[in-house]
Amino acid sequence: MPRRGEDGSGLLFPTAGGSANQHAGGRSAGGGRAARRSGKDAPLADRIRPETLDELLGQDEVLGEGRPLRRAIEADRLPSIILWGPPGSGKTTLAHVIRRRTSSHFEAMSAVLSGVKELRELLKEAEDRLAREGRRTILFIDEIHRYNKAQQDALLSHVESGDVTLIGATTENPSFEVNAALLSRCRVVVLKPLDAGQLESVLRRALADVDRGLASLSPKVDDDALGFLAAASDGDARTALNVLEMAVMTSPPQDGRRPVDLKSMRQAFARKALLYDRAGEEHYNIISALHKSVRNSDADAGLYWLARMLEAGEDPLYLARRLVRFASEDVGMADPQALVVAMAAQQAVHFVGLPEGGLALAQAVVYLAAAPKSNALYTAYSAAAHDALETRAEPVPLWIRNAPTPLMKQLGYGK
Repeated sequence: MPRRGEDGSGLLFPTAGGSANQHAGGRSAGGGRAARRSGKDAPLADRIRPETLDELLGQDEVLGEGRPLRRAIEADRLPSIILWGPPGSGKTTLAHVIRRRTSSHFEAMSAVLSGVKELRELLKEAEDRLAREGRRTILFIDEIHRYNKAQQDALLSHVESGDVTLIGATTENPSFEVNAALLSRCRVVVLKPLDAGQLESVLRRALADVDRGLASLSPKVDDDALGFLAAASDGDARTALNVLEMAVMTSPPQDGRRPVDLKSMRQAFARKALLYDRAGEEHYNIISALHKSVRNSDADAGLYWLARMLEAGEDPLYLARRLVRFASEDVGMADPQALVVAMAAQQAVHFVGLPEGGLALAQAVVYLAAAPKSNALYTAYSAAAHDALETRAEPVPLWIRNAPTPLMKQLGYGK
C-alpha cells in the first residue's frame, strides 16, 4: 500500500505545473495545506505557484543572483533554515522550489496537525535512509511555531547530526517562538511582504496564464481595480490571488469577457483582515507604536495605531489600561486632568462597549497627545521604589510615627 502522498494525493505542494523533481520523493504529513487539491480545482494561488527561483518575486535581498542562500539552493547544499515572514510572502513557495531542485529526499508536514510521535517516526526514517542509502532528507515544517518545546526538542539531535536538513516556516518572530537551542542550529531567513508593484506583477501574470491562471476565462480587469487589490492586500500574494480569482469567477460574462471594475473588486475583497496577532510580536509592535506616537504628541498617528488594534479585534479594556498608565507615566503632574480623562475612557468602554466605546478611547488618545509631557512622577517613584528595595529598612522617625496611646506620646511618638 503506498504511503500517503506517494500516489500524488495529499501533497503539501500541488503539482498543477508539472511533476516535481523525481529524486525528491517524500510525502506530506499532518494535514494543513496537505489537503489542498492539485490541478484546475486548486486555488489560483496554488496553481500558479512559482516553480523556479527566477519566478519568485520580491525577495532579491536573500534570493538574488549571487546571494548565499540562492547559491546553496543551486548547489543542493542547503543548511537548516527558518523562513520568517508574513502570510503570503513566499515561505511555502520557496520550499516548493527547493523540493523541485533537490536530489535529497523531501518530507513536508504541518505543525498544526502533526504530533511528536509522527515527527519521531519521520526522523527515524531519515536516520535510517542516510545510513542505508547515504541520502540526505530535507524536512519542511510549515508553521513550526505551533510546535511545543517537546516537539522542537525532538528535532535537535537530528538537525545537529545532519540526519535532516530543516526548513521551518513561521509568521512569528523565531526568537520568541523557536527554542534557542534549535534556533542556534539554523539560519534565519527573513522574507518581506511584496510591495504593491510586485503584487501587481503577480496578478497580471495570473491573468495572462492560459494553462494555470485565469486567461481561459477571458477576464477584463480594470487597471484601477488591479491597483486597488495590489495595495489593499498588504503584501500577501495568496490573499491577492484568491480575491482576484473570486472577482473574475463571479463576474457575469459580457460579450465573451468577464469584466471586473473597481467596485466589483472592492466587493470581492470585502472586509480587510488586518495583520495582527494578539499574542504575537505584532501586538507588541503596534502597542509600542501607539505609545510612542502619543508620547511624541502625534495625535493622528496615535489614532491610526489605535484603530489598527481595535479593528483587528484587540480588547478595548487592554487599550484603556495602557492609556491610564500613560496618563500617569508620561503626562503625570504636567496635567493631572489627563488621568481623569483616561479613567473616564476606561469607564465609557466598560459601560457602552464597542463600537461606541472606541470613540472614548480616541478622545483619550487625542487628549494625551496634546497634553504637556513629564515623566517626573514616574522617575521619582522609580527612585523611591529602588531605595525601598535596595537600601536598609530604616526605622520610621519618631516624629512621624502614629501615637495612639499616652505612653507612646511620652516616648516622643508623633512629635
